[in-house]
Amino acid sequence: MRQIKGEVVDVKPLFSKSAPFEDEDRFHDQCGVFGAWGIQEASTITYLGLHALQHRGQESAGIVSSDGERLFVYKGLGLVQEVFSSRLLEQLIGDRAIGHVRYRTAGDSGLHNAQPIAVDFALGSIAVAHNGNFIGFESMRAELEAQGSIFQTSSDTELVIHLIARSKKASLSERVAEALSNLHGAFSMLFLTPSELIAVRDPHGIRPLCMGRLGDGVVFASEPTAFDLIGACHERDLGPGEMLIVNPEGLRSLYPFEERPKRTCVFEYVYFARPDSTIDGISVYEARKRMGQVLAEEQPAEVDVVIAVPDSGVSAALGYAARLGLPYEVGLIRSHYVGRTFIEPSQSIRDFGVRLKLSPVRKVLEGKRVAVIDDSIVRGTTSHKIVRMLRNAGAKEVHLRISSPPTRWPCFYGIDTPSPHELIASTHSIAEISAFIGCDSLGYLSLEGLHRAMGHLRGRERAFCDACFSGEYPIPLSTKGNEDGKKRLPLAWG
Repeated sequence: MRQIKGEVVDVKPLFSKSAPFEDEDRFHDQCGVFGAWGIQEASTITYLGLHALQHRGQESAGIVSSDGERLFVYKGLGLVQEVFSSRLLEQLIGDRAIGHVRYRTAGDSGLHNAQPIAVDFALGSIAVAHNGNFIGFESMRAELEAQGSIFQTSSDTELVIHLIARSKKASLSERVAEALSNLHGAFSMLFLTPSELIAVRDPHGIRPLCMGRLGDGVVFASEPTAFDLIGACHERDLGPGEMLIVNPEGLRSLYPFEERPKRTCVFEYVYFARPDSTIDGISVYEARKRMGQVLAEEQPAEVDVVIAVPDSGVSAALGYAARLGLPYEVGLIRSHYVGRTFIEPSQSIRDFGVRLKLSPVRKVLEGKRVAVIDDSIVRGTTSHKIVRMLRNAGAKEVHLRISSPPTRWPCFYGIDTPSPHELIASTHSIAEISAFIGCDSLGYLSLEGLHRAMGHLRGRERAFCDACFSGEYPIPLSTKGNEDGKKRLPLAWG
């Protein structure tokens, strides 16, 4: 017997298992970073900034602050609101702070891998928050371990700390530049010491990083949407290879790396970034809407209504419907109250996960030929369930349109993606994918159409990294130990 809210009830095993509620049929960005300098309640401002970046990582959250003399650290597993309380934020004192939200990868999702990472070394205390991934860092880590280095995490981010500590350069900025010059990959990073905050973006500019102003203070974030919540002004994006140094003397910009072609991740615009963000001067909302318009030109469908898979498919669906002169309707409603796990009845309910997150609007669908717009297909399992749900709700025909090209290659630059053999477009034709999903027709946006939508089609010259679509990686990948062609993930990414 157990008492619940004053009533005595029998406790019976009505439920037997917990179902995962992260959408495993999606690509996941690894993390988001936020920094503040010269701002009262810097830790609270960082907390709010991380909340606005929560979509970039839900596994852990952390903040490191400083009063100019010491670093104060708190990290935890879970969402930002779950990890921090007012009492904790009051203990993270100082007018400068950096923060991090993380999504787990093939590595350990334990607290020891949560960021920012904070350590003491010869120059004092330092903390680092990282969005991205270093290619082939395992060999350098093994070399350092053979020389006596001891690693506390399985994250590639810790390698940067070791290289900074071993550097003979005089200043921290020089040590950071030297350390990152010895590594290859994508990174947007924030470093904090009691006396300095350093923001740096990799030479290709693969992962986003921007700067803003809040009063007399300076703020940094993976996306400028974080500035809107705190009332800051988005001043500009960091350029590829740029390092910004903030200290009591002011703000200084450096370009310490060899110049490389700009290759911002195009999937930021397809899916990762919030639609209200502007990255490198391009509105994410407008980019997605243009993708839908070009998709309509390339893959029109004779339908009665256009709907979207919420939320990331909405902008493209609006563009698709407008270009074809078709009505756009809300045919699927997304629940925003589903956590990462949910108790599922022991008697299995078909398509339970999708049903809990998406509900069809029957009045929109019944007897209609429907074009449903989504941003991507990874494994195809979720699309299969959505199509079945639409048919069960009375849709006469279901025509699936994808506002990006087929995803055939994994990402090595800070995105959690399956191995090639798990990517359905890597091993199946479009006709086979359509048959598996069960739709009446399937159409993708072409790679050329994607770049045309982004306004950067110049033959084979790309202004974006599109490796997950094209297989053309801007940073060479180490193939050692990868003879079978399967993705080799590091122990854990930043």
